[in-house]
Amino acid sequence: MFFRKKDKQIQKKSYDSANQKPVIKCSICNGEQVAGFQDVHTGSFEEVMLIRNSEDLFVFKSQYGIEGDISKIY
Repeated sequence: MFFRKKDKQIQKKSYDSANQKPVIKCSICNGEQVAGFQDVHTGSFEEVMLIRNSEDLFVFKSQYGIEGDISKIY
């Protein structure tokens, strides 16, 4: 019997694009990357998901309708 990975449907989510911008927070020490949103007024960061590979990044961008490159913060 073969097991197939079920096709995951990506749920559409939204964020406050007037007050937040999508960023990837990178750790200098261990290289860990976390996708989330940074408040443009206060600079506070809201974590959304861990980015382990390019597929995770694709899912994050697809969920929130983000096109183009995402800036990185350290």
